[in-house]
Amino acid sequence: MVSFPNSTRYVAFLKSYFSLQATAVRPACIVSPQTSQDVSVAMSALVSLRAPIDAGPGSDSPCCHFAIRSRGHASSPGASNIAGGVTIDLSGLSSLALSAADPPVLSVGVGSTWGTVYDYLDPMNLSVSGGRDADVGVGGLTLGGGISHFGPRIGWTFDSVVSFEVVLGDGTLVTASADKNPDLLWALRGGGNNLGIVTRVDLQTLPQSQIWGGEVIRPIETTAEQITALAAFCDPDGYDEFAALLITFAYSSDLDLQVVVNDIEYTKPVVNPPVFQAFKNMTALSSTQRITNMSDLAVEAEVNYPNGFRYISHPLLPLILRLRTPISSAGNLISYGVPRSRVCGQASATLTIASTAAAINATVLAWNASIASVRGIPGLVWGTLIIVDLNAKWNDAAFDGAVDTAVRALIAAVRRDVGSLGQLDPFLYINYAAPWQDPIKSYGPDNVARLQRVRRKYDPDRVFTDLNPGGFKIPK
Repeated sequence: MVSFPNSTRYVAFLKSYFSLQATAVRPACIVSPQTSQDVSVAMSALVSLRAPIDAGPGSDSPCCHFAIRSRGHASSPGASNIAGGVTIDLSGLSSLALSAADPPVLSVGVGSTWGTVYDYLDPMNLSVSGGRDADVGVGGLTLGGGISHFGPRIGWTFDSVVSFEVVLGDGTLVTASADKNPDLLWALRGGGNNLGIVTRVDLQTLPQSQIWGGEVIRPIETTAEQITALAAFCDPDGYDEFAALLITFAYSSDLDLQVVVNDIEYTKPVVNPPVFQAFKNMTALSSTQRITNMSDLAVEAEVNYPNGFRYISHPLLPLILRLRTPISSAGNLISYGVPRSRVCGQASATLTIASTAAAINATVLAWNASIASVRGIPGLVWGTLIIVDLNAKWNDAAFDGAVDTAVRALIAAVRRDVGSLGQLDPFLYINYAAPWQDPIKSYGPDNVARLQRVRRKYDPDRVFTDLNPGGFKIPK
């Protein structure tokens, strides 16, 4: 199916993007395959029109530049959409099936959302190490890594991948698994959209009943307690593989309000387990903690990450490597009544720090000092996270430049202050990276060289480097 500008399907498709920046991008057409074979045909057709490498979208050369979209949840406008080119919409690839193995393997089309996945698995007391937001797509999150509530127990989403089904640049449909094309399997785990179009992901499931979790909003005055509790939580001696913690320090200019948000999940039906004891006694403004399932928690997270904002993202990621339990957060005050319809901008940036009280304190102090630089921006919601991921949302496009400047300044301040403690790591999480970052380079020269070798083998014509310009690319 092909949709053209001004058609009902075309307009609805653009409105479904997560960020307003991506919604504003206008492709020449949208191709919506319904099967992997459709993707293969589309790729063959696009490559047959290949223009000179230096002819960009909008040139007089044949149009074969393209973008790939699973569910369009990337914050960068060019990551899954393209001006004047062809956007390949994979939302039609949404099949779900379980194998007969014990525990079974879930085969899921990359156009599915994690909410759909959990709705399917919860009644069978099964789950996967998937995304935390119901509206996020399976494809993009998995290829970038996939931080999950189950991460402390079984790793990120891509650690649970048994195999990928992939359409290569020449239209060939292949499997990447431990037995077939294992080098491609390795490269796709964190390699983004550089090597092919993944159409299906096979994920190892795990037995899973109900879990305890929810969101607790606390006054900013609990900051000192938060830092102490977080550092203690990160101590390997007290490690609990069922515990997942997300902490947000957030500011709303409309409300002139600062709060701390704790997203606390325990992947067993145990209320207030000992690992979270330090948080139990902190003052709370509100709480949604309850015994529930993954579907319910994912819907709650979706409310905190709504479509319709402007986004930018930036990572510095050492904490995840040293922490085992990733710390991240929505970083917004949607539950405090910031109207979605008023917000036209969002920025996000991440970094990673060591799990010490000194590093955490330096990060929080830098965030607190940064508020003065954005206090005059109407409708702003400003949050830092540890991984650390900075999220900002605002309601006037005229402030895009001011927010970008503030984001870069804050990230630089955290790098400076935490770096002076020797507790920064070069790794950047690709799913949170800002357009001006280079997360693939942060994997290190040996891994980059290995990715380049895999690209030469599976994409010798550089289709996904030269014709698919969006996203983060393997260095040339």
